Amino acid sequence: MATGGLRYNFARLSIAEKLIAINVVIFVLDGLSKALLGHSVSDWFHLPKDLMEFLGQPWSLVTYAFFHGGLGHIFWNMIMLYFTGRIFLNLFDKVRFINVYFLGVIVGGIVFLASYNLFPTLVQTNTALIGASAGVTAVLIFICAYIPNQEVRVIFFNVKLWYVGAFFVLIDLIQIPYGGNVGGRLAHLGGAFLGYLYARQLLHGRDIGSAFGKLWSGILDLFKPKERTAPLKTVYKKNNSQEKNANYEREVRQKKIDTILDKISKSGYESLSKAEKDFLFKAGKED
Repeated sequence: MATGGLRYNFARLSIAEKLIAINVVIFVLDGLSKALLGHSVSDWFHLPKDLMEFLGQPWSLVTYAFFHGGLGHIFWNMIMLYFTGRIFLNLFDKVRFINVYFLGVIVGGIVFLASYNLFPTLVQTNTALIGASAGVTAVLIFICAYIPNQEVRVIFFNVKLWYVGAFFVLIDLIQIPYGGNVGGRLAHLGGAFLGYLYARQLLHGRDIGSAFGKLWSGILDLFKPKERTAPLKTVYKKNNSQEKNANYEREVRQKKIDTILDKISKSGYESLSKAEKDFLFKAGKED
């Protein structure tokens, strides 16, 4: 019963909340293994700076994002993921969220690897990259670039999203010369670049993550249990008029979604009426 309840509650979470839950569970299990066993296998999932070592564990280009160096590290990453995820998922479905998040993780990891193998001054700093920051930054900068004039509440003030994005990018740029977590800062900037590029291309009607989305969907399909072959049944074709009506309804719904998203990009989320917000929220849930 308890397992069934956990599965039910997990299924009800948004994709951002599911990622948070997975990160927290991995963080706890990793900490317990170190405390009780005296060692951890997590090094196999961290992204090493050495290119040859990386070739021996290529999966680490994604898995590094599920490991964190301490309580403060995971706390701030998950807080940022929660709030940016809420804004993102009010605009788009979970597929696009996954595309932006994991492409940010991958691009951040590639920037980390390239930097440590191209710039000799970095060799003596970090040994490996861990943390969800590149993916979180990609999501943050995506929404900041997609709806830059949308205002959010920061403590006592309303601030435009593009100010928030610019602030975090500047923080990383300023701290690079001082040698503090240079690899992590560079990975953040890689994620930021991906998020910005994705948003700007999407505003021009180009989804640069569509191929990646098809790739990971195909990989997930390989692990789905195969359906048993059912006895042959007589299949009755739908009435042509019913199919036409269904297609027409889908087209009308998509046009309405596109119109609302255009309005958000021009005037901000708060410019929507309550009916438009409700429609967008329901559409996101259905997707």
